[in-house]
Amino acid sequence: MSRDGLYLRHADFLPVPGLDRAIDLGQGFTPLVRSRSIGPKAGIPDLRFKMEQLNPTGSYKDRFAGLAIGEALCGGATSCIATSSGNTGAALAAFAASAGMDCALYVSENAPEGKLAQMLAYGARVYRVDRFTIDPEESRAISEMLEREAEARGLTLFITAYAICPGPMEGIKTIAYELHADAPDAADVFVPVGGGGLYVAIGRGYDDLRGAGLTGAGPRIHAVQPEGNDTVATPLREGATEARPVATSTTISGLGVGFILDGHEVIRHARATGGTGHVIDEDEIRAVQRRLAQEEGILVEPAGAVGVAGALAAAREGQLTGDRPAICILTGHGFKDPGTMQTMGGDAIRIGRSDLPGTFQPTPEAAS
Repeated sequence: MSRDGLYLRHADFLPVPGLDRAIDLGQGFTPLVRSRSIGPKAGIPDLRFKMEQLNPTGSYKDRFAGLAIGEALCGGATSCIATSSGNTGAALAAFAASAGMDCALYVSENAPEGKLAQMLAYGARVYRVDRFTIDPEESRAISEMLEREAEARGLTLFITAYAICPGPMEGIKTIAYELHADAPDAADVFVPVGGGGLYVAIGRGYDDLRGAGLTGAGPRIHAVQPEGNDTVATPLREGATEARPVATSTTISGLGVGFILDGHEVIRHARATGGTGHVIDEDEIRAVQRRLAQEEGILVEPAGAVGVAGALAAAREGQLTGDRPAICILTGHGFKDPGTMQTMGGDAIRIGRSDLPGTFQPTPEAAS
């Protein structure tokens, strides 16, 4: 795939404000990697991972941030303001720094320290807001207050949701274009869902391709959520037409969005593609995260393993048939959540020089 700039390459599908001022830090064009272990063990003939954790700041949110900062620059802004549970803040902090803009971030009270450190390293001002993204009513009130304050200063409050920032969200559609280029025969795509923006963007991207006559029906797109934030998955399975707000209890960073942002649109797109919902136990999500690292050599944060857990659930339910590709979106890098990463392995063993000869033997696991 030619690297002539993510947004320039897909400009026909991105008629959005600020496209000519968009920031390019090398985002997009992430690889699609075939599973060597997890897929074959689950009886999935062709399981593939879309490696969004390899974007410049370690998540797919960079596709949003480049357009968001371009939109701000086009409007004459010298600063940006945003809400985030972690990855959006890190992405905007980096792209704002690249543009010489001030950046203020209002984040979830339980954002992982790794993500907070990343935002601060880029020079952003970061505020942790009590109950934000956790309690639906409180989150809505906080967002509305921030929107009013931003508007009074002539700024856009950046949130990765079509309901709030439809222009910059269009940058995330480029995932679908890349999936089609690399796997035009994909049967299923498994997408982690918090507020739902990522899912909707991928759905809209495939809509673009169909509208241009570049693809036919396209893949089924499935919504996967942790148990503590089941806003769309169960409604999908039960035939509902709308998402539901919940008091989120999930500890999976980035997916704890209990109020409705793009949830209704998730359900609409899922119905159109034939996708369904999967609710996954958090212990299982972390087990899959560990398996990705120790069987595939792929390090993601817990949210990045959610799509894979959904694919495994679908396989157990007999929903995956045939040998066409099943694709999982890996959303964020494992380095973003060092606390979780430290629980995945054991401790380093301290030795002296005299102990070296006895260490040259495989572990029982490696020998088996």
